[in-house]
Amino acid sequence: MRSENVIYRLVMPFAAVLLLAVLAQLPAKAAGPQSGAPADRSSSAGSGQPYHVIARWQIGGDGGWDYVTIDGPANRLYIARANRVEVVDTTTGKMVGEIGGLHRTHGIALDPDGKFGYITDGDGNAVILFDRSTLATVETIPGGNGPDGIIFEPATHTVWAFDGHGQTATVIDATTHKVVATVPLSGKPEAAAVDGQGTIYDNLEDKSEVVRIDARTKTITATWPAGCESPSGLAIDTAAHHLFPVCEGDKMSVIDSHTGKLVASPSIGDGPDAAGFSDAHQLAFATSGDGILSVVDASSASYPTIESLPTQKGARTMAYDPTADRLYTVTAEFGPRPAATADNPRPRPPVLLGSFTVIVIGR
Repeated sequence: MRSENVIYRLVMPFAAVLLLAVLAQLPAKAAGPQSGAPADRSSSAGSGQPYHVIARWQIGGDGGWDYVTIDGPANRLYIARANRVEVVDTTTGKMVGEIGGLHRTHGIALDPDGKFGYITDGDGNAVILFDRSTLATVETIPGGNGPDGIIFEPATHTVWAFDGHGQTATVIDATTHKVVATVPLSGKPEAAAVDGQGTIYDNLEDKSEVVRIDARTKTITATWPAGCESPSGLAIDTAAHHLFPVCEGDKMSVIDSHTGKLVASPSIGDGPDAAGFSDAHQLAFATSGDGILSVVDASSASYPTIESLPTQKGARTMAYDPTADRLYTVTAEFGPRPAATADNPRPRPPVLLGSFTVIVIGR
């Protein structure tokens, strides 16, 4: 008995230390998914740091603005500004050039090859083809009546310019740079989105609808209620087959892109004009004229708005760079709004010279 007690006294401290070491490892193992179990998609959105303004680049110049488009691999931001498109280096925040001599620019689309870009010149009723390496105009392609939104469709290698006044879509072959079709629409088109497989979606602002277009046959295959009023910006989650139109009434809709069914209606800022989506983080974004970036958790079935970041009044358009997980929005300081007239019942306040700014948002 006495020899057994000696062994007991010698062994038990080491056993206790070993047991404590094993127990210390159990919480860490329990926190992770079991072997073979799928990862929790909600963790990428729920555990991420909030977005915040990380830089403000004062670009200056005169005139208003419309769409902004990001070329992440080339570190370039394209901004439609009145009679030109300005190009900003996203590594320095400085302008590197512009495509000028236009009438009234709206949207910019980029081909996936890194060679050409396309600009809608609304008052010129044309689409401008430019060389992205030199920023030189290559060709002026006749468009429809008042081309506004524009998008590159990769499956058919076509460019679609949506004509706000003419209520049509002008289809351009990206190889020949020739117009190959004009697709009639039943309302005023706004922003578009593509699924990469030959389907295009576009908002009809005045009808509060979303249309689905077969890019191969160049026909409309469905028309659905947008789920909110006057949709402008549009984003897409191609994996989950969801569309995100942003609307008046401080609402974003979540729509099934196969059936048109309304899934959710998260709250966003007032006066939105752009939407974006992060596949990696399962987040939908909206920027609005009241100076709010709204962030919606798309990994949750209820699609809650998890962040409302103040930016600056007028920062309603936006581009999202998925590689850097950064958003770029633009605005300026404004002067007094002019009096309404019969020709211009809703005049915009003038932009104060030199105040135009790019706001960079990240985590």
